[in-house]
This record gives sequence, structure tokens and C-alpha cells, in this order.
Amino acid sequence: MPGFNLGESIPPHTEHAVSVSLPTWRANIGYEEGEDWVIGSMATGYPRFFIHRSIQALAKDIIAKYGKEDSVAFLFPTRKVAARCVSFVKPRAPSAVLATLEVVHLVLDTANPQSKALRSLCPSISAVICCKEGFSCLKQYWQHTGDGVSSRRAEFCHSLFKNGLLLREVESETLTSPKPCRGPRRYQRPASLDASKPTTPSPTASSPEREVGLEETSRFLEERFGRNLDVSFVGPAKSAIKRRIAGALTSDRELSVSPVPENEMESNTRGVVNLREEDVYLFPAGMNAIFNAHRALLGARGSLKSVNFGFPYVDTLKILEKFGPGAVFYGHASESDLDDLERRLQGGERFLALFCEFPGNPLLTCPNLVRIRQLADRYDFAVVVDETIGTFANINVLQFSDIVVSSLTKIFSGDCNVMGGSAIFNPNGRYYSALKEFARAGFEDTYWPEDVMFMERNSRDFASRVDRINANAEAICDVLRGNDMIKKVYYPRDNESSANYEVVKVPGGGYGGLLSVVFHRKEQAVAFYDAVDTAKGPSLGTNFTLTSPYVLLAHYQELDWAAQFGVDPDLIRISVGLEDTEDIVNVFKTALKAAAESTAHQQ
Repeated sequence: MPGFNLGESIPPHTEHAVSVSLPTWRANIGYEEGEDWVIGSMATGYPRFFIHRSIQALAKDIIAKYGKEDSVAFLFPTRKVAARCVSFVKPRAPSAVLATLEVVHLVLDTANPQSKALRSLCPSISAVICCKEGFSCLKQYWQHTGDGVSSRRAEFCHSLFKNGLLLREVESETLTSPKPCRGPRRYQRPASLDASKPTTPSPTASSPEREVGLEETSRFLEERFGRNLDVSFVGPAKSAIKRRIAGALTSDRELSVSPVPENEMESNTRGVVNLREEDVYLFPAGMNAIFNAHRALLGARGSLKSVNFGFPYVDTLKILEKFGPGAVFYGHASESDLDDLERRLQGGERFLALFCEFPGNPLLTCPNLVRIRQLADRYDFAVVVDETIGTFANINVLQFSDIVVSSLTKIFSGDCNVMGGSAIFNPNGRYYSALKEFARAGFEDTYWPEDVMFMERNSRDFASRVDRINANAEAICDVLRGNDMIKKVYYPRDNESSANYEVVKVPGGGYGGLLSVVFHRKEQAVAFYDAVDTAKGPSLGTNFTLTSPYVLLAHYQELDWAAQFGVDPDLIRISVGLEDTEDIVNVFKTALKAAAESTAHQQ
């Protein structure tokens, strides 16, 4: 895995890779500065920041056919999502940009006989087009929300577009919104959108109409587009992912089109006996899960400010600040921060929700969820916890939360080749009914079927991978802590908030695969990073160790702001993988020697 060239995809030779190689400290700075020697070499990038080549190619062809010269287009999966983008842009873009703004909806050409075999996939694209001066404003929406199309959807729809099967929706049809498409009816379980409605049994396995339709679709996909996508398994795959996230799917069995036993949800590692599959929602990206959790709370509770508690992943705070009435930010996630929040609540201030990460990124700080839950119950606000870094194999935060969100792109997938996100509504939460009511009308299933299939396959061995990664991370942490060059190691096992972690740690769980390190001197950090023989690039939770100068990448334009909250600009974040423990420990020992030698040369 190590030894990547600059700009190479991580993993290598992977068309839909989630990460990209930035192998030197200088390359990371060059990326942030937009220098051609870096940007021009990049085969891909993190999908919410770098627009995948497949998406760019489809956007270019859409503009060529329906747009004007020198326009830009951002692609979204449905007309509703595109409308949200337009609503975001209108108050922010100059009038000259707004004058060029238009939306092109592309749908299947139902008059074409070949489209019949594709209807169960519901392929559609809504392109928001404007002059190039509007690029940065559209990009904000794309990046913050995770609402954009996935590269696999774009690739597939581009094939349809070039084959004349995806056409602009006629004007008369744009006046009414289409009904949500949920794929083949045979696999439409009583989705969470329909939880309150009477359940109609699915057609039986012997239904000739359903059998022929699914067989026809799969055969058409493989023969015409070379896709190994059996759509008959998309519904079961979603079900398996949801049950896995709920901690109820204990076996790694192959998917089957047979109904899943309902009693499989009766016990789960979340410790919530009445948790149902319909309480787990899937999204095309982790940030999209956070964005939709915020949308749901605004819809369920009204327009109130939120609290961002703890130093955040960059776009979480942006969502809370830009979508709705704003946010109050507490950057340390400390007890004194909670004291201040309690004083505000006692003084009469009211909030929509408190959003936090457990542990936080990149300082691995663990907020006091017990106290937060007590304040939430007393002063009527929701608690949303992002468990991406801790993972539910190590911690159980649902007991203290109204909504638990996670990026499935990370350790749940592990293979670094597909995006995904999830949100769980706590069925015992105060706002559960209101949230479910909003979800019935306000949530669309935009998770592309191919992405679903990859996520389900990748996550089958999730639990066993976490155990190995936990052990490797602790071993690396021990090596780093014992070195005189290192100023501080951040890891949930033994930091100032470790007692808060122990409260939610599950029996047999560990401390996760993420840690951060700060050296006493910048030149030591640079030499260490340049020498460490691991994959180096954005993202985390991969099956291989991935190292990054995280603060440079995430906060390059706001390093002084981040430093106010104890986030060192030269911090190095290490996402630990599945390598042999002795081998990966030696990799870091060798990098430490290189850092020591760099200092010796300067003395």
C-alpha cells in the first residue's frame, strides 16, 4: 500500500476511490494553495471536496447540450435536492449570477422501450447550471450538505445520456413532483417513510411479473452497461446495512432475497429493545446524514439555534451556521463549556439541538454525555451524536442521544471505495414522533443502488476489523508516547476526558483506530510525515493505515482560529489499519528515527 505517487488514487487503480495520495508535507500545502503541480496530478480526491472526473464529464456534456458556453453545472440526484441548492444560492450569489441560474432535470425517456428495464433504478439527474462566477457558491452547497450525486450514479447516468435514454424533462411534467422511487416493489419493506401506514404484504417470491422484471433489469444492465449489479439484492442489501448499524445483524451471511426474520431486531448491541430497522436511515454520505438530521430537527421543532459542542469536523459547524438561524460554538467540549451552556439555559435561552462528535476529530476529546443528556431533558433540546470515530463496535451512545449519525465511508466500509452515511432515531426520544413525521415527507432515498451494494459487501466483516484496528492503534500510541520529540499524543484511552469514554464503552470494545500526534518542533513533524511509510491522504477508517497533516487540510484558511481551541497547525492524524502489528509499529519507529535525524542535522 505505501509508496504512492503524488495524486494517485488511494486505494490504487480504484475508479471510485475516496482518498488521494499527498505524500509530502509540501504537497499538502500545494494542494491547499491550488498549485498546478499538485492539482494537475490528482486522479481523484475526497468526493465532497474534489468533483470526481465522472461527474465532471457528465456535467460538461449536459452544459454542451442544454447550457451556455462558460457555464458550470453541479449535479444532484433529484429535483427536490436541486431546489434546496437553488434556495441556498439565491440569497448569497450576486444578481449577475442569479440571472444565469437554471435547473435541468434529466429523466428516463419512457417512450424508449429499453427504458423499461431501468425504471426500478430510478436514474435521474438534476443539474443546477449558472455562469462560472457562481461556482464557489454552488460548491459550498455541494460540500457542506453531501447532497451531490455519487460518482457511480454519474457514470451510470452518463451512459444513459450518451445512449439517448436520459432526456430533459418536458416543461409540463416539471409542474408536479414525482413520487419517491424506492426500487423494485418486491423489496419495499415498510420503509421508515411509511412506518405509520398499514403494511401491505410484498408479492410472493413466485410472482411471475416481479421475477421477470428483476431478471430483465439485471440482464439488461450487464449486457448493455457491463454492470455486475443484481437489482434483486438492492432491497436486502439496504436491510442488511440497517440491521448491521443497529447492532442486530450478528452473521456475515451472503445476501438472500428471502425475507429477513423479524426477530433478528429483538436484541441489539445498542441496548434499545424497541429499536426497529425503520429507525435507521441511509444517506449517500456521512455529512448528508448530519445535514438531514439538522433538517429533520428544524422541521420537527421549529427555527431555533443549535449548539456545536467540541471542536468540529469542518462542515458540521458550517451546516449549523448556514442552514437555519445559526449556532453557538463551544470549541473545547469541556466541563467549563457545559457550565457556560447551563448558565445560558438557566437564563432562558433555548436551543434546537446540541451536536457533538464522540470522540472528536482530531483531538479525540469525549464530551460528558451524561451531563449533556441531563441538561437536554431539563431544558428541552435534542442531542445529536456523531459516532464515526468511536464506532458502535466500541461505544454505545444511542442511550444518550435523540439522533446518532455516522459516516459509513470510514471504518464501516473500510475499503475506501464508496461513500455512505446513516442516522438512527432513538425510539425512546422525546422528539421521535415529530422526527418520524418529518421524515415521511421530508426524506428522499437518494442512495444509489451500486453504492449500496458496495457498502453492504464491504461492511460484512466490520466487527472483526474493528478489533484488529483497536489493537494496532494502542500499540502505535504506546510507541509515540514514549518518544522525547513528541509533545502530545491524542487518544481516547488516556486523555483528560477518558472517563467520559469509559461510560459508553461497550464490553469488549476498544478505543478506536484514530490518534493524533504533535511534535515539539515543526521540522520534526515534517520529517516524520515525509518519512512514514504508509498511505498518506484525506479520510480515515480505512483497512490500511492512512496518515495526514489533518489541520493543514481541514483548516488551512483558519489555522489561527483552530489554534484557539488547542488544535496545533502541525498536528498529524493517524488512522490505523489492519497491518501486522509488529510491522506497522516498525513503520512508525522508522519514521521517528527520520524525525530525530532531521533535528540532529540542524544542531
